[in-house]
Amino acid sequence: MALGATIHTFDVQLADVDRGVYDELTLRVARHPSETDANMILRVLAYCLEFEEGIAFSEGISSQDEPAVLVRDLTGRVLAWIEVGAPDAERLHHGSKLADRTVVYTQREPAKLLASWAGKRIHRADELVLHTFDPGFVDGAVAALERRNTVTLSITERQLYLELNGTSLTSAVHDHRLG
Repeated sequence: MALGATIHTFDVQLADVDRGVYDELTLRVARHPSETDANMILRVLAYCLEFEEGIAFSEGISSQDEPAVLVRDLTGRVLAWIEVGAPDAERLHHGSKLADRTVVYTQREPAKLLASWAGKRIHRADELVLHTFDPGFVDGAVAALERRNTVTLSITERQLYLELNGTSLTSAVHDHRLG
């Protein structure tokens, strides 16, 4: 018998001072049995850090045609293609052609990931942004993860302050570009 997705709930107090975004969110996130907790945390962080009208989680790991998170306008046009983890260049090329903006959030070594994309065909590669966090930040969040989560997330001057179920973590949000 196949295992089903595990649902995690995140009650988020979001204060993104850098972008002027302040909101309360309740996110129900399905974690596929083959998805790691770290990948799910990255999806939640990406959603919060990119939060705007029209944002949504995709089908996740089970979807080959969509990123982890995307933003659509009212007509259905894709405004932002938001990947997590280590997507391949072909996937980024596809997303960059569909969306106005393409970003990736990862806990992987940025130099290795950028090197894997170098020289490959990626539409508007010079506009692609790879976001990373300080070493241990995502692992610290995974250690505090529960099925029902209370989150306070503040971002100011690209510094992230996360309180997850009483555990406080901080990290800079590092931006990397191809080339």
